Parts: sequence; structure tokens; C-alpha cells
Amino acid sequence: MNAPDYGRAFALWRSKAPDWDAYTHHPFVEGLRRGDLPREKFLHYLRQDYIFLIHFARAWALAAAKGETLVEIQAAAATVQALAHVEMPLHVQICARAGIDAAMLETTEEAPANLAYTRYVLEAGYSGDFLDLMAALAPCVLGYGEIGARLAGSGGPYSDWIETYASDDYQALCHDVGGLIDGALVHRLGPDWAGLPRARRLAARFSTATRLELGFWQMGLEGP
Repeated sequence: MNAPDYGRAFALWRSKAPDWDAYTHHPFVEGLRRGDLPREKFLHYLRQDYIFLIHFARAWALAAAKGETLVEIQAAAATVQALAHVEMPLHVQICARAGIDAAMLETTEEAPANLAYTRYVLEAGYSGDFLDLMAALAPCVLGYGEIGARLAGSGGPYSDWIETYASDDYQALCHDVGGLIDGALVHRLGPDWAGLPRARRLAARFSTATRLELGFWQMGLEGP
């Protein structure tokens, strides 16, 4: 499939991230598509991803604090809402069906790949500005959107997970986040931002976060 249209920055950063295809077509992802990923590996991933999403929600809350416009603050707040009330409850429901209750999820010990990725994203927000944080957050939000769109209709045992990210609601979120990033770049750097040295640094941050996403899939594939 062609790359989804999530905006100008996404198209540019995606094209400069050497690990993008390896991330969006990782064997873990292909196992979800085919339906032959071992269930214990999926549940291991879900437990880690639940902890990841806690930090991810904090990072989006930090984005609200770093925002300079009402649109930026509203978008960041809406993403926190979606994470807390849609994506994380899905994890709880799927794990509950496998006998892993919410209390067990909360006590999951973070894997090193999880620690590396979440702390990288949060540090981008603590030490940088709104653009640094968006570049670090984008591979997760938009990458899962691309994966969901590609895997849509695959069916099988992982259809609940797939259809969450293929859904109209999630795809709309990806378009909104892509537009948010494009608007933030123009607001801070001007319409010719793509030719500035800052744009190269942001693309490098996006690329690093993509590499950490790749490591997160590998952590899931290797299992507990």
C-alpha cells in the first residue's frame, strides 16, 4: 500500500527514517496479520504496551503544557483522552479475557526496550520544545495508523487489535496529529521549515524513535 497521507512532515520524516519499513513490517506485525503470532508473545507485548501507554499519556500531557496555541493544547488533551479511555481499556479487556487482570497489568516490570523508548520520548519533551516532543511521539501514533490501515480486514485472532488502529476514529486521529505537527512547524519555523537545519534535527529525532519502536516489536517477539 502507499504511505497514508498524514501530512507533509510525516512524509518527509518517514522517507528519511531508514528503519521505517522494518518497523511497520516487523515479523511481530506480520504475525498479527497472518494470525500465527504465539498468544503468549502477544500478551507479553500487551503487558509491556500497557505500561508504555502510561508514559505515552504523560508525554502527551507534557505536550499540552508545551503547546503555544489553543489548537495544540486541545489536540494534546484529546490524545490523552483517547489513550486513557480507548486504547488502554482495550488492553485491559484483551488481557482480562486471558486471565490477566488490571492489577497484574499495573505490576508489570518494564523491559529494557520499554524503558529506553519511553524515557527517550519523555526526555525529548523535558529538554526540548513542542516540536522535539512531536518528532519523538509521531512514529508510534502514525506508525500504528499505517500498520492498522495496511492490516485492515485481515481477520483472525488479532482482529480486535488490528481494527482498533484501522478504525475511522484512529485514522482521523492520525490525520489530526499530522496536521498538528505541520501547523506547529509553520507556526514556529515558517512555511519554508523543511530547508532549515532544525528540520534535519527533527527528522533525526523521528528516526531514532522509529529505531526504538523497532526494538519494542523485537522485545515482543522474543517474549518474556
